[in-house]
Amino acid sequence: MIKVHHLNNSRSHRVLWLLEEIGAPYEIVHYKRDAVTRLAPPELKKIHPLGKSPVVTDGDRVVAESGAIIEYLTKTHGKKTKLWPEDFGPHWIAHTHWMHFAEGSAMLPFLMALYASLLGENAAPLRPRIESEIANHLAYMEGALAKQDYFAGPDFTAADIQMSFVLEVADNSGRLKDLPRLAALIKRLRDRPAYKRAIEKGGPLELMRR
Repeated sequence: MIKVHHLNNSRSHRVLWLLEEIGAPYEIVHYKRDAVTRLAPPELKKIHPLGKSPVVTDGDRVVAESGAIIEYLTKTHGKKTKLWPEDFGPHWIAHTHWMHFAEGSAMLPFLMALYASLLGENAAPLRPRIESEIANHLAYMEGALAKQDYFAGPDFTAADIQMSFVLEVADNSGRLKDLPRLAALIKRLRDRPAYKRAIEKGGPLELMRR
C-alpha cells in the first residue's frame, strides 16, 4: 500500500492529487506544521532524514522530492494513463523541462520573497531583484500557454500537477491578476474532480503570502 506522509499546507497536495488522477489506492499519514515556526514536526525525520514532506513509502521503497515522487508514481502505478509523455515523443522535452523548472527555477524567488517578508525593512535592498525574478518567470509561463492549454502541450500531464504549486503560490499573493492564461489554467486545474478529492482528503491549501 502506498503511504503519503502528508504535511498540511504543503507541496504534498500535488502527490494526493496525482494519486487521485491515476486511481491508485493509498493511505494518508497526516502531519501538522508547528503553529509558531511553520516547520514540519520532527516525526517526519523517522521516515526520511530530511524531515520534509512530501515523502511516499511504497512497500520498502521511500521516495522524497515532489518531482521524483510524481515520476515514480506515474511510471509504476499510472502506466495506463497519459500523464507522462513517451520518451523522445513530441512533448517529451517540454514535459521534462517543466517538471524541473517548477522547483529548480520558479519556486526560488517565491521562497526568497517569503523570507524577505519575515525580515521586514532589513530585506528592502533585495526586494526589487526578487520581484523582477518572479515577474520574469511568470511572464515566461504565461507565454508558454499562448498556443496551448497546458504546459507540456495540448493535454493535461504530470507537469501541470508539478507546476500547480507555483501557480497556487502566485495566485495566493495576487500575482496572476494580470496573467489571464495562467489564471485560466489554475481555474481549470482546480475544477478537476481529482484535485477536489485531494483537497477533501488532505485538507485545504492555506498558504502564507509571499
